[in-house]
This record gives sequence, structure tokens and C-alpha cells, in this order.
Amino acid sequence: MRKIILLLLVGLFLSTVAFADWAITRGPDIGEIYFIGPTATGEGIYYSTDFGETAVCMDSISEVESICADLTQGVMYRIRMPNVLYYSSNYGQYGSWIFRNNDIYEVYSGRNEGYVYNRIGSHSEDYGINFETHQCNGYFGLGITGEIDNQDSVGYAIVYIWGVPDSLYLLVSYDNFENFEVQNVFYGPEEPIGTLTRGFYSGELYTIGGDWATLRYSNNYGFSWEVKNTLYFNNVTDAGIVGGRQPGEIYVFKNYIQLMWQIAHTYIYHSLDYGETFEVYHPISFGPPPYYANFEADSLTGTVPLSVQFTDLSSGENIQNWEWDFQNDGIIDSYEQNPEYTYQDTGSYSVRLLIDFGGFDILIRQNYIHVTSGQSCNEHNIQNPSAIKLTNYPNP
Repeated sequence: MRKIILLLLVGLFLSTVAFADWAITRGPDIGEIYFIGPTATGEGIYYSTDFGETAVCMDSISEVESICADLTQGVMYRIRMPNVLYYSSNYGQYGSWIFRNNDIYEVYSGRNEGYVYNRIGSHSEDYGINFETHQCNGYFGLGITGEIDNQDSVGYAIVYIWGVPDSLYLLVSYDNFENFEVQNVFYGPEEPIGTLTRGFYSGELYTIGGDWATLRYSNNYGFSWEVKNTLYFNNVTDAGIVGGRQPGEIYVFKNYIQLMWQIAHTYIYHSLDYGETFEVYHPISFGPPPYYANFEADSLTGTVPLSVQFTDLSSGENIQNWEWDFQNDGIIDSYEQNPEYTYQDTGSYSVRLLIDFGGFDILIRQNYIHVTSGQSCNEHNIQNPSAIKLTNYPNP
């Protein structure tokens, strides 16, 4: 077990964003989580009571597309294709699953015992037996993701409008998805927003962008957001995020399944400070280390000319080649494992690394290196900087 400040960073782009409880979900107790992980037969459901440090496989046989836990102890829901809901009262143990309903696409739960939501369209108060339809007045566009709040009747949806590029709309409902209003608008490339998960208090939300990079936090129902960390989970098979049962608690999850199951690893990242730092657990480990590109630089800012030593931190055995593009302009600048490069012009530079291991993986750190001119005031012919006159008319 080790504590790190996450500045790890990602190149995986997800064209569609999974719902919060797609591959990892909180249980009713502190430290209790379920997640989908690799098994000898493919993927199965795992259960942990120690924040993901260790885990027990509950079901390696049943087909599973997504999971969600209820607030009732031991109650689990799972979706299998084609959109069929099953219910377990025994922690998802194989043989305990009971058919509940058809046409259920994704479920949110864990706020009240027996309450389960079918996206934003309907909800059940009897553990998925009967569903009540929501009016969803004010809802528009195409849905990407959603979530319920810890406060009764509050819920969220992220949508986009066909033909309006790069814009994502965060909708909020205060009456159990009967009516929606626009809470926020995001410009995708600059303000990536992706899967949502609620926090501990009412109005708390976390999101990781669609590129699985920027971790953001809101404590006012998504009206404003604070960047908490930058996470790069590249070359993963599955990834997920879910809030916990304590203030500031959040789990981030990733699976690596590579080389036809010769490599299978699960990592659980657990935070109690809103995602600023994480404990990293590794409950499932099979085969050699997973393959993913990673690197760091000894200098991130400086004056021109700026010489930077890059260090390869990529994971995986017998990596064959490294391709470095220090300006992310499509031109390979070095094939060394740990190169040095001198920036001759001012500006902000994104850096790209591709590793070749028979397959390949790419990591791009956006706006990673910042080069300035380093000129002083006198270099701009200002003889007495303290005497500069500043005018802001008509304001004083």
C-alpha cells in the first residue's frame, strides 16, 4: 500500500461515457465496494470490505454488463444483454440472481433501500419489480450519462444536441426527474466532462472527462467545478469512478486485460480528500505488468533555450521502441528511451510518447512544457517600473 499524489496522466479516449456505477459501485457500509474484474472465464463480480485492498470473487459465471448496489445490505443489481435486470440479496453470489425486468439499460441506486432508477426515465421502489415512469419535462438532446443525488428527488443528466459540436449540457432535476433545468454548459475540448458520481453530501458531484483525464468536483449541484487532479488511465480495458460513504471519499477503478488474458490486473484508487491524493490498491494481479505509456520531465517551465530531460516511466516487459514527439506536431523527434530535448522557442508544448511492444500505446500530456522569454522590465525599456501609470477609465 502506498500513498501518492496523482499526476499520472492519460491517453485513452472513450467515445461513449459509461454511467457512474457501470463497473464499480459503493455498498451501504464504509469501505464496501463491488467491481467488475478479470477471471479465468472472462470477467466477474468482486466484493471488497476494505476499500479495495483485497477482494473476493462472487460470480465468475453470470453474464454481466454493469452493476449497482442497493442501500440494503447484500442487495445487488446487474444488467446483462439485452437490457435485462437481475437482483441478488446475497452480495451478488452466483446462484442468487433473480430475474426482475426487461428494457432496463442502466441503474442508479444506493440512496434509499429498494429504490433503483432506470437511467432518468423511471424508478422502482420495490427492488426492481415495478417501475414508475418520469415525465422528464425540459429534457432535450441525446443523453450521455446521469446520476441521482444523495438528497431525495434530486438527479442529473448530461446531454448533447446533434449539430451543436463540442457542447455538453448538465441538466438538474429537483423533483425526481419530472422537470429539468439547465445547470451548466461545457465546451468539450476545453472543459471535458464525462461520467458522473455523487459525493457524500447533497449537491456534491465528481466527474472525469471523456478522455479519462481531468477529475473535477462540485459542491453546488454542478453549478461550478473545481479541478482536483489529472488522471491518465491509458490502455485500460475498463475504468470507473464512484463516490464513497465518507466526506471527501471517492474511488477510481481501472482494469488491464491484455494479450488474450495473459495479463490481467485491477487497481483501486481510494481518496479521502476529494481526489487530491489516493491510496492505490492492487487486488487482482495475474501475469507480467500491464503495458501503458508514461513519462516525466525534469523541468516543466523555464526560459528559452530550455533543455529538458525526459524519463520513460512506461510499464510492461520487453518494450521494443519509444517514439517521442516533443511538440505533438506529428514529427518524431527521438527514438531514445530517455531523451533530452532543447526548446528553442517560447510557448506551451504538448508531449507525445508512443511505445511499441508488439501492440502500441500512446500518452499525450497536454500543454506539459512552458517556455518563456525571461525578459525583465528593463529589457522592455521601462526605466522605472514603480512609476508606471495605469489607467482604467471610467472606473477608479
